[in-house]
Amino acid sequence: MSQLQKEYKNKLYGWLSYAFASEVFVIVSLTLFLPICLEQFARDNGYLLPDKTARCSTLKPPESTGRAAAADEVEAARCVVKIGWLWIDTASFSLYTYSISVALQALTVISMGGIADHPTLRKKLLLVFAALGSIAASGFLALPSSSTVWFLSCILAIFANVGFGASTVAMNAYLPSLAYESESVAMLRQQLQDFDAANPRTSAESDDDHCAVYEQEAPLLNSSSFLSDAGERKVLETLYHSELARKTSHISSLGIALGYGSGILLLIVALVPVTKLHGSAFALRLAIGLSGIWWAVFSVPAAVWLPSASVSARQENALDEKEWTIGGEIVAAWIRLGNMLRWSEIKKLRNTFKYLAAWFLLSDGFTTITSTALLFGKTTLRMSASALILVGVLTPLSGILGSLLWPALQRKFKWSSQTILVILVVMASMIPAYGCLGFVLQGRVKFGGLTTQEEMFALAVYFGSVYGAFQGYARAFYAKLLPPGEEARWYGLYSITDKSSSFIGPLVVGVISDMTGNIRYSFFFLIFMVWAAVPLLLSVDADRGWQDAQQYKYQASSSQ
Repeated sequence: MSQLQKEYKNKLYGWLSYAFASEVFVIVSLTLFLPICLEQFARDNGYLLPDKTARCSTLKPPESTGRAAAADEVEAARCVVKIGWLWIDTASFSLYTYSISVALQALTVISMGGIADHPTLRKKLLLVFAALGSIAASGFLALPSSSTVWFLSCILAIFANVGFGASTVAMNAYLPSLAYESESVAMLRQQLQDFDAANPRTSAESDDDHCAVYEQEAPLLNSSSFLSDAGERKVLETLYHSELARKTSHISSLGIALGYGSGILLLIVALVPVTKLHGSAFALRLAIGLSGIWWAVFSVPAAVWLPSASVSARQENALDEKEWTIGGEIVAAWIRLGNMLRWSEIKKLRNTFKYLAAWFLLSDGFTTITSTALLFGKTTLRMSASALILVGVLTPLSGILGSLLWPALQRKFKWSSQTILVILVVMASMIPAYGCLGFVLQGRVKFGGLTTQEEMFALAVYFGSVYGAFQGYARAFYAKLLPPGEEARWYGLYSITDKSSSFIGPLVVGVISDMTGNIRYSFFFLIFMVWAAVPLLLSVDADRGWQDAQQYKYQASSSQ
């Protein structure tokens, strides 16, 4: 094995190891245990309305009373907690914490985008934010809900989420170079370069307009020869870009699969204490703390294997770094974001921004489908906590299979990444559509329309196989539309688009549920949200978008 191959494998293994390390926080903590834990912290320190004198902890759970009406009493009793001078619902405490963390995450991602594009700092940023997030998550082990400073749980949750989001942006910035440096892509690129070296006129005149001029001026024989060479080059170029897109999708999907695998492993481990301790605050803290420890431990291989900037990269950036400051770079990042969103810049990268608009709808739609389904299972289907955790295990487990199956189908049927994305979106829309059937089938049949708990388990497998592949392909397809050398900035915008939309779906679902008293009506909204993204996704010209990205030159002012 050559030195270059060894360095590439170390870089790939380092990248994959961080996917294995960090995704566990999302699956175990952010999606499942953290919202429940925060609500439990607030409940253990809250009071019952309307008097606000009786502790919420004095309310007995239904199973301890032995009365059928106890469950209704627990459901009806509102528990509030005082934060500063405000009384808020204990469930809202968790929602507000998440909203604040998302807002700060977006601010951090915007500010660090330019810094992460410096080769000498990308790895450092990844490790700093990984340390911040993992330490904050582990901090739950040392903070009981009975502590006088229990509200620091909010701060820990915010730091953990910000650390995860920011480190993921730095991690994603490695993806285009990982695909570019892979052996199969490098081989085709070398063939293309060799062809250009042997046929300099074909390379120089590959543009259609130049080709037309050449044909007018050159003799017929030479023109025919040129067209033959140009056709051969076009084939090589097409093969190169197809392999680059396939390799990007493959690496991205592999990262998703490993991340899901790590989440499932720890979720199974955490399921034991959570079940035996009946979902107590300590059990929830333990699960979150373990995710932080896991995150920290498996980030070590990434710290070892991910490369620091090469000597040549340092030399190339030496002049910039003499005048470079963190504060100046943060200010420049915000100015650049404003400039990136100018209409003149959007027109230069119209396909990139079309895809971001589609991603805005799709990321919110997929996330809301997940949260709505779990809430529907808890409130409508009356699923137990252990059953919901099982759903939480089945979804990422199926996600692993989906992230590995769809690339195989892509190779077999020679589908483009864009085609795969459209298929996955349509398949995902079938889930809320199936839920809508419940209005027709409920009470008439014993099974169908998401009216039984067994259907929830089946849909968890179906949705997981779609969602796992969707995440990998969405990230990989976007990589093709990025200006080279600016991956961190544009992945930052990708993350901001994702997070800024995350308020909309849950908010609308909540309003629909409050107005109708039946969360099933929200399935109609979810169908609309997912399908609204399909025309935008189909309108993206991937090849043109790649060419525009390669030619893109950032202009700092509108006058330029």
